[in-house]
Amino acid sequence: MEFKFLASYLLILIALFYSYKEKLGLEKEILLNSIRAFIQLLILGYLLVFIFKLKNPIHLLGILVFMILFASYTAQKRVKLKEKGFRTAFLSIFCASFIVLFSLVGMQIITFKPNEIIPVGGMIIGNSLNIYTLVVDRLKGEIKNSIDIIEGMVALGATLKQAMSEPIRNAVKAALIPTLNSLQTVGVIHIPGITTGMLLAGAEPLKAVSYQLVIMYMMVAVALFTGIFSILFTYRKILGTVFSR
Repeated sequence: MEFKFLASYLLILIALFYSYKEKLGLEKEILLNSIRAFIQLLILGYLLVFIFKLKNPIHLLGILVFMILFASYTAQKRVKLKEKGFRTAFLSIFCASFIVLFSLVGMQIITFKPNEIIPVGGMIIGNSLNIYTLVVDRLKGEIKNSIDIIEGMVALGATLKQAMSEPIRNAVKAALIPTLNSLQTVGVIHIPGITTGMLLAGAEPLKAVSYQLVIMYMMVAVALFTGIFSILFTYRKILGTVFSR
């Protein structure tokens, strides 16, 4: 019974075939990451039993920092900034994630208990990772496509940030599209797992919905903060990379 989920791997095989047929070059990444996801989730299932028994806040903070370190490593592999890319990813994800996470703790929406802080922190950090990679990747493309305009504006006396305002705006807006789509369609197209699970467990609809709204709102906040910090820490590095080519 437990191994019926393996039938769903057929979907991965279809993706592998399509990538190979169309020469996308993603076969290795799809295969390795699909296996990695299985191993990581299997380990997580056993680790959470231990993690949820932790009482020391230092241990919980250590777990959150480890998650951010791993997210930063993944982000750097994805967007490949040449100059201090890992540190830039870490600062962007760390600042955005901790602002949102500790705002929730400060407002007493969640408590500093392992069964609350770790799952919520994981969702925040994961979303921050996605936004960071989207912002940086899009900004690299925007700057490359408008480098002549940027040079011309700087030559006419504009500051670097003023000259890059349009590429920056486009990058942040593009990165926020998935989050805003989820916010717009939740409850109509997107049926949230937390709401469904709580209702099946017998919770009142208002309580189930309120938890889901907290998650949706925090995703919007962490997306915005990650976009801000990503731009702040990367736009000069990206511009330098483009100029050096």
